[in-house]
Amino acid sequence: MAKRELTPKQLHFARCVASGMTQADAYREAYEPNDSTTAASIHTLASRLMADVEIRSRVDVLVAARERAVAASALSDREKVLGKLRGWMESAEPTDGNKLRAAELLGKAAGLFATEVNVNTRERDASEVAAELEQRLSGLLGASAAEPEQVPDGEEVH
Repeated sequence: MAKRELTPKQLHFARCVASGMTQADAYREAYEPNDSTTAASIHTLASRLMADVEIRSRVDVLVAARERAVAASALSDREKVLGKLRGWMESAEPTDGNKLRAAELLGKAAGLFATEVNVNTRERDASEVAAELEQRLSGLLGASAAEPEQVPDGEEVH
């Protein structure tokens, strides 16, 4: 079955949804309904548009393109920052403070310097730690902690 072309209004609706607007707001933007059109009608009409395979497909393509562009931009920014920092490390001058600060800020924005570490400092006694380890091991091994295994010499292993 051949793909049909979207009307200009359908295309505008798809672009609005892909840009993050709600379906109802995208419908209002693309179709400019009368003031007498109820909100329920707008929601129904917008939902019907999104149920159309061609429109849904166009929205998915537009969203994927936006995600690729964002990823490419972040990669480009990361490469620029690292290149500048390498260059300034080799030939830094005292007057390059603003340039270094700008590179640092751009690097932080691109997530280059993320160093967040979560540390659990809750005090626990040895028996509590042992019980938690046993529970995790039994979950990983698929064995029940309540059913000890027998080893050849008759000792139980938990």
